[in-house]
Amino acid sequence: MTTPLTLTTGRNPDGTAVLKAVGEIDMSNTHAFAAALDDVPDRLVVDLTEVEYLDSAGLNALFVRAGRLELVVAPLLEPVVTISGLATVATVRTRRDAGDR
Repeated sequence: MTTPLTLTTGRNPDGTAVLKAVGEIDMSNTHAFAAALDDVPDRLVVDLTEVEYLDSAGLNALFVRAGRLELVVAPLLEPVVTISGLATVATVRTRRDAGDR
């Protein structure tokens, strides 16, 4: 059974691509998440502010692409991206840093 995850794309006013994820990212839907990340070969803002759960499969999808990602996370995910080391290889902003977008 696939865990519910909604992925939508858009652009910031400066033209940067944005991928917004809503729900949970786990091994049941990581393939779709990774495919959405790969749809944009350049710099990509990944809005995870409405992600309630992120497992190791989701973290791996982000790690592989970390050099071109800017992650926006809610305070709930801050410990996950910090402890995993993702914050050392990708740009990470918290929702409060991002002006609550």
